[in-house]
Formats: sequence, structure tokens, C-alpha cells
Amino acid sequence: MTETRAIPAPIALAGAASIGAMTAIQARVNGVLGARIDDGIIAGLISFGVGLVVLIVITATAPRSRASVARLWRGVRSRSIPAWMLLGGACGALTVSTQGVTAGVLGVSLFTVGVVAGQTMNGLVLDRIGFGPSGVVAVTPGRVLGGALALVAVGISLSGDVLAHTPLWLLLLPLAAGIGIAWQVATNGRLARQIQSPMTATLMSFITGTLVLCVAAGISILVRGMPAALPSEPWLYVGGLLGFVYILLGAVIVAHTGVLLLGLGAVLGQLVTSVVIDLLWPTTGGPALWQLVTMVLVAVASVVVAVPWRRKR
Repeated sequence: MTETRAIPAPIALAGAASIGAMTAIQARVNGVLGARIDDGIIAGLISFGVGLVVLIVITATAPRSRASVARLWRGVRSRSIPAWMLLGGACGALTVSTQGVTAGVLGVSLFTVGVVAGQTMNGLVLDRIGFGPSGVVAVTPGRVLGGALALVAVGISLSGDVLAHTPLWLLLLPLAAGIGIAWQVATNGRLARQIQSPMTATLMSFITGTLVLCVAAGISILVRGMPAALPSEPWLYVGGLLGFVYILLGAVIVAHTGVLLLGLGAVLGQLVTSVVIDLLWPTTGGPALWQLVTMVLVAVASVVVAVPWRRKR
């Protein structure tokens, strides 16, 4: 297996922040789509379906991608690639469904801080046990302090009247999504390294997520009936394209940063972008302006203290 060249920490963090920014935009797009059709699960299925179509077209037209799909198939048949390594997309399905259910109600900022808490806690655990493609990542004081500051940002977001106006289950769903995102990134990173193709690992993630969402959508239709008519605005269907880009980028970067540091960089991008979105497009359940600004400052501090600025010899 060929070794990947190391990505400098600032560049890797910039990529992680862009992942967070795209996640925040996707959350608002899928949240609005879910509210318009009155079904967050169907909105998630639409988002994943769009991304899957794009990936299939790219894979079919790129010889290297077709070759990596063949390696994946041989690995699955020979059982050198375990079944759990194919399931990263199941957590992606949870994420987009949660976006469709909660982001349109809570606002992107409040949705994001719930994801932050889940990502931070699970990122520390996965790095410590060596689950990600970068192996065991030492739990340094800087990483612990960075994770703690990220959780402080969550506490700030929940102060004031937020909890009084927000059902607890709406806050727990983003928490579960954040836990799943950390596991998904680590799993996709390991699969990408195993088959030497982040693109095919992303394709596998979308296939699994789409299958999970098809089952969930069928149950939703049986229980709640058919969703409302699909809106005509094209921008409501770009969530899947954003998901394709940031899942692919995450599979590449996680091997160089570890799960926690990737999550913290993404948190920074998410919070900054979500604050901008909520200021331009406010919702009734979002935090106050002082909370938004303080959250961003604390998130910046969490990344700064966690980054290994000194290069190892």
C-alpha cells in the first residue's frame, strides 16, 4: 500500500473548516426542504439521492475510480474488508435526517452546537483507541482542553431562554448526529486507505446511506402518509452535492489530523457559517447575538489549543 504525503496542519485545518462550512449550509438547505415537504426523512433521502447520482456518474467515467470499485468488490468477497467498514453512510443518513427534522426549527447555530458536543466526545474516544486511519492519537493536554472548550461553546448556546423554548429531544438528535459523524469520518478514512481511493469510499458511504434512508422513508410514508409536493426552487436540492464534497474531503484529511482535530476544525467552520446564516436568516428558536459571537470565539480557542503547532522530529 502506498504511503500518503503528509498535509501541513494549517492546510488540513482549512480543509476541516471548509467541511464544517458546507455542513452548516447543508443543514439549512435540508432543514428548509424538510419543512417545505413536512418530512425530514424524505428530505434526507432526496439529499443523499442527488449525491449518489453525481458519484455514480463520476465513477463510471473515471478509470481509476472504476479500478478502485473493483478492489473494493474483491476485498468484500475475500473478507479482507470487514462489513462494518461499509457502514459509514448509515451515520450520514442519521445526519441528513436530523438536519431535515431539527435545523429548520432550531436554526443552524443551535443545531451545530449539538453536533459539536457529539463530535468532540466521540472524537476523543476514537482517537484514544486508534479507530481512525491515523491510528492511536495521544490524548494530549491541548486536545483535552480543546475538547473542553468546544463543550463550553455548547453550554453558552444553551444558556438564557433557549432550553425553555426548545424540546429536549430536538437537542438530543443533533448530539446523536455528532457522535455518528465522528464515527463516519473515521470509518470512511479507514476504508479509503484500505482501497486507496477516497472517492470510492465516499461512493460506498452514499450507497449505504441511501439504502438506510429508503427503508426509513418507507416507514415514514406508512406512518405519516405521502409528503407534500416537492418545491420547485433548485437550491433546495444542492444538499447532496455538498455532502459529496465534504465526505470525500473528510476521508482524505482524517488520516493526517486524527478524528478529534478534524472535528474541531469542522466545528469552527460550522459555527462561523451557521452564525452568518442565522443572522441573515433568523429562526425563532436560535440563540441571541451575544451567544453566537461568544460561541465562535470559544470555538476558535478550542482549535488553537488543540493544534500540534510544533512539527514532530
